[in-house]
Amino acid sequence: MHDGTAVYIQARRIATLHAAFQAHPERFRGRRPYPPALPTKVWINQPPVISETDTSPQNAQVA
Repeated sequence: MHDGTAVYIQARRIATLHAAFQAHPERFRGRRPYPPALPTKVWINQPPVISETDTSPQNAQVA
């Protein structure tokens, strides 16, 4: 999250999933659930990937 609470929220999700697993392990096929890892980078609109071989002016994208 932008305000720095992502780690805290992730920890709460893990605790909630572990409690659910302890209460009803049959719902999880015997494996303890984990939420997906936090992303290292996030975007609203991901910038285009520009390769080193595609830097000619006629191939440049206009924003």
